[in-house]
Amino acid sequence: MQVLQVQLEVGPDPAEVGRARRWARSRLVGSGIRDDEPLAETLILLISELVTNAVVHTGCPAVLRMLFGLTGTAGGSGTVRVEVADASCRPPQQRHAAGEDTNGRGLELVDGLADRWGWQPEGAGKRIWCEVDRGAPLIQLPMHSGAQGAGDADRDARKVSRAVTKLA
Repeated sequence: MQVLQVQLEVGPDPAEVGRARRWARSRLVGSGIRDDEPLAETLILLISELVTNAVVHTGCPAVLRMLFGLTGTAGGSGTVRVEVADASCRPPQQRHAAGEDTNGRGLELVDGLADRWGWQPEGAGKRIWCEVDRGAPLIQLPMHSGAQGAGDADRDARKVSRAVTKLA
């Protein structure tokens, strides 16, 4: 399977987050992910959170990368990987927002929506990444207990519920 990698340099300005979202939407469409698919919306949210964290918490330029066609755990459709590299060596810190807090939910969202995520040193800085398996349904109502795929639907419903609960 061939892997396609695209990347965008992002300046240390919060206005760059919107530019990164627009750029990512066009690349998703180019990779065969329709703009109205739940997968596209999930990936745009993940990209928005990771780029915002890089811009706001480091004040450094960053590089947004998307990799399409990776072999995923869900089977034939592959995995989409999003990476944001910045020049800050400070590791990401997952905060726990409370009540009406307007900040502190970014990595909680990433944890709730991505199939996998993590970070690693890169040069003098770091790279934060997350992966979403294309073959796995993102949001699906649970099926009757005897139906094939009910376990996947239940897992996905729990994942969405966990992410929404963390936001509340």
